[in-house]
Amino acid sequence: MVERRKDGDTRPFINRHRPVVSVVIVNFNAGPLLSKAVASVLSSSITVEVFVSDNGSTDGSLLSLRGLAGADARLQIIENRRNLGFARANNVALKLAQGEYILLLNPDAVIKPDTLARMLEAFVAYPETGMAGCVLRNPDGTEQIGCRRSIPTPWRSLVRVLRLGKLSPGHPLFRNFLLNKEPMPEKPIFLEAISGAFMLVRREALEQVGLMDEGYFLHCEDLDWCMRFRQAGWQILFVPHVDVTHYKGTCSKNRPIWVMFHMHRGMTRLYRKFFQRQYSWPLLLLIIGAVWTRFLLLAVRMLIESKLQKINKSVNATQDQVSLKPMAVAKLIKSKSINPNTDLTIDDHMLGISNREAKRPYSHLP
Repeated sequence: MVERRKDGDTRPFINRHRPVVSVVIVNFNAGPLLSKAVASVLSSSITVEVFVSDNGSTDGSLLSLRGLAGADARLQIIENRRNLGFARANNVALKLAQGEYILLLNPDAVIKPDTLARMLEAFVAYPETGMAGCVLRNPDGTEQIGCRRSIPTPWRSLVRVLRLGKLSPGHPLFRNFLLNKEPMPEKPIFLEAISGAFMLVRREALEQVGLMDEGYFLHCEDLDWCMRFRQAGWQILFVPHVDVTHYKGTCSKNRPIWVMFHMHRGMTRLYRKFFQRQYSWPLLLLIIGAVWTRFLLLAVRMLIESKLQKINKSVNATQDQVSLKPMAVAKLIKSKSINPNTDLTIDDHMLGISNREAKRPYSHLP
């Protein structure tokens, strides 16, 4: 158990009969980063256990993980055989976790050996904390959008979609729910929400609040949990002096429209669940309609961009063939690998000339 000692020492007490932190990682084709994430956790300076809840990955990431750390007794791999969704796959592992604290960690996030110990010190200093997050950084070191935020209420989402903040920058009514553009706080502060990519939870709070809502398949289940923790009287702590590298989007890059659909679906569920009493039904329906309109526009743009990328790749491949094939023939002749007096027939599509011109000796080449 972690608590403040009477002498003011903030080092955690450790119950040696159970791990201090249970780390839950939901994997879906995270590739080599899964092994990197698990290895970083197993290198922690405190006692941990790790659960990898796999949603039917087919990329060999589990095979690589077993080769790296399969013999480590602290690691348990749960094969769900199919994609259960983020919330349900987390819950499968949460039911098995024995730690005093539980960390939900994305499979593309890498921590440092002292990350968990420093986070637990923050729990000691702020005992009303039920959940805590830290600074998530992109591989280039910049702060990642979403690691500190307010709850995207229907009104805040409408302000963001319609860009109403430009009407009166800085006005609280039009404040962005993403806080990454605000100055980094000098000490831990309480926020409305953090990112599910790194979410450290106190067991006592988890037992009071309950597991994640499996009605969400992907996205917004972390916001739902933040709402429920705060409704139960627990605080959400953001710790600015601890940072984690997050290679965001590794598991979702191959299916962007599918991911975008579940993101918008999750948002509408969040609105209906928590805000239908605060907003009139006409206004709530208007906002939900705006959410799905945004999804359709983004989906169309993604499809067009994908089609254009395929066309560009095809054009580039054709141009490469045209430029490289004749050069390869000339190189062979120079190296005397073929007789320069041999009648070579080159496909006219390669050279862009007529068949008659293509069928002639290459003795004139140097």
